[in-house]
This record gives sequence, C-alpha cells and structure tokens, in this order.
Amino acid sequence: MDKKDLEKEFHMTGGAGETSYARNSSLQKKASDEAKHITLETLQQLYKETRPKKSTLGIADLGCSSGPNTLSTIRDMIKAIEEVAHHREIPNQPLPEFSIFLNDLPGNDFNSIFKSLPDFHTELKRDTNTNGDSPSVFISAYPGSFYGRLFPENTIHFIHSSYSLHWLSKVPPGIYDEQGKSINKGCVNICSSSPEAVSKAYYSQFKEDFSIFLRCRSKELVSAGRMVLIILGRDGPDHVDRGNSFFWELLSRSIADLVAQGETEEEKLDSYEMHFYAASAAEIESEVEREGSFELERLEMLEVDKETGNEDDDVSSYGKAVAKTVRAVQETMLAQHFGEEILEKLFDTYGRMVDEELAKEDIRPITFVLVLKRKL
Repeated sequence: MDKKDLEKEFHMTGGAGETSYARNSSLQKKASDEAKHITLETLQQLYKETRPKKSTLGIADLGCSSGPNTLSTIRDMIKAIEEVAHHREIPNQPLPEFSIFLNDLPGNDFNSIFKSLPDFHTELKRDTNTNGDSPSVFISAYPGSFYGRLFPENTIHFIHSSYSLHWLSKVPPGIYDEQGKSINKGCVNICSSSPEAVSKAYYSQFKEDFSIFLRCRSKELVSAGRMVLIILGRDGPDHVDRGNSFFWELLSRSIADLVAQGETEEEKLDSYEMHFYAASAAEIESEVEREGSFELERLEMLEVDKETGNEDDDVSSYGKAVAKTVRAVQETMLAQHFGEEILEKLFDTYGRMVDEELAKEDIRPITFVLVLKRKL
C-alpha cells in the first residue's frame, strides 16, 4: 500500500463503540501519563523563555487520534501554563491565548473530538478560572500526513506527538521483489523468520521519514521551540526481540492459525504488511544529529506496567487488553484486507497467544520519550 492509500485508509477505529480507539486506548494513556511530567515540564520551561515576546502560544498535537486522551492532554498543558503564569515574576503578564492545532490523517474521526469540545471548555473554565482570568482557547483541526508540511513557518511553539511516529509513511518498497510480491512471507512486520533485507528496508524507510518529519517541523516551530515525542521503540540493536516487534509476530501467528483452519488464505497473510518500525535509541539519536535542525535535550526509556485495567470492566488479562488495543489500531486495515468476518476469532486467538507467551517469558514493550529543541 503506497503513501497516498495509507493516508486515506489508515486510522484508529472511530466513534465510541466497543472496539473504538476511544474505549481501547488505556495502554497508550498509561505510558502518556508516565511521560506527562516530562511533557509539562518542557512546556513550562518553553513558556518561561518565550512569554514576554508572545501573547499567543501555538501548540500542535500530531497524530491526535479520536479518543479522550487527546483533550485530556491539552487540558493538562493549559493548566501547566496557568500554574506558571500565576506564579510569575512579571506580575502584570496576562495568560496567553492558546491556539491548539490537532493533526491526524484525513480518515481520523475528528467529529468525535469536536462533539466533546463543549464539555472540554466547561471543565476547563471550572478547573482554571482563577481570579476571573479564564484562558482563551482556540482549537482547530489540520488533517494531513506529518511526513510533510502542516503549518505556516514560525507559527508553532510546542509540538506534542504520542504513539504516532512509529507509523511510517508507507510500507517500505524494499520488501517487494521484482514481481511486486512480498519477500516477508508469513509475517506482517519484521519477525524472526524475516530475511535481513526486510529489516534493512524498514530501517531505511524510518530514516527517510524521520528526517522529513524533523525538517518540516523545524520550519514550523519558532526558534527554541520544543517537541515532545512519545514513540514505541526497541531496547538494543536487534530488530527481533520480545518487545514491540513480538506483538506483531504474534499477530502473524494468529493469522497463520486461521489459515490452518481454513478461515482465510495463506496468500492474504503473505501480502499483508504493516508500516510500523520500532527504532532503537541509537538510531533516533543518529538521525536527529544527521538532520541537524534540533538539539536532543532528553531521551528517556519507559516500560509500562502490565496491568489489565481498561475503560471496559471485562478485560481479564493482559493479552485481552493488548488485543483490544491492537484491534482499535489495526481493525480498519485488517477488515479491508481479510474481511470483517474473521476479526472476532482472530483477536480471541491473539489475546490467548499473548497470555501464553507471557506465561513462558516476559514481553517488554519499550516506549521512548524525546525532548527536542529547535536550534536558533
């Protein structure tokens, strides 16, 4: 699937139904909460540096998706700035106006975000109304791929992106042979049976995409503007480990299980590839240095506790929690390729496989938190 097709087709499951991202993104929120203090500290530091110069603070959330995590993060950011503003050294400095830019691919369910805005503004006014000084907040949507320009030059002060940059702009062309067939048979991403050319192709695509991302954001951010990027990664040089890549290996095995039962065709498994790449810390650092627009101020590695807690009460195991999250992320693409009729059985099998593997040996998905400062 090429870049244009992905921009149209790839999105989290919208709405508020049982398999929606809104109701199945608690694993993402857990890691975002752990990274929250870094995000808010960075934003407060930025505000202290720029507040005498600007009356409007431009904040962009890239890959905002459509769940409750989006607006809860924005609310926390505004409250963090208010906290600094009301303990300011310059007594007459008013709160800035907030210009919030929400970005995701055009297929994203922006409407579900807009429908919750009245409640968001009511709660924000209640939580931040200090001495009658309630912040002015203007929220807009900017649909489009962040592997290209999104905003005018020098308009954004702070960029936040959570669980988005591990999605590449396209499936790497290097994994296809001269006939256009995938050389990554039986795998939906890099897995233990993948030829070395597959991991090389994915790494090459990551380098190209991440470099474009950094170059575009450097034009849109003001001097000394900041980015906080929360991204799935891997711990060490090996592309195959019991981390994020292992979840996709188990998805491949789950589909293969359905192939063995005659529920779907082997050809469909062989032709389904995901545009996902879990970079190592060294790969990220190397690309930031090579592109040259940003200073890497901070890079921290997080591991999220394997709790089963979820918005739904029927999640009885870690495997089921992972299955619900992966389904919310991949459902639209899987349904288009394999047909909706296999999804229930597929994710029942997948949740069970995750639990069986976890009983044998730990699975350690890694999350990186990057803080980047645009060079002057």
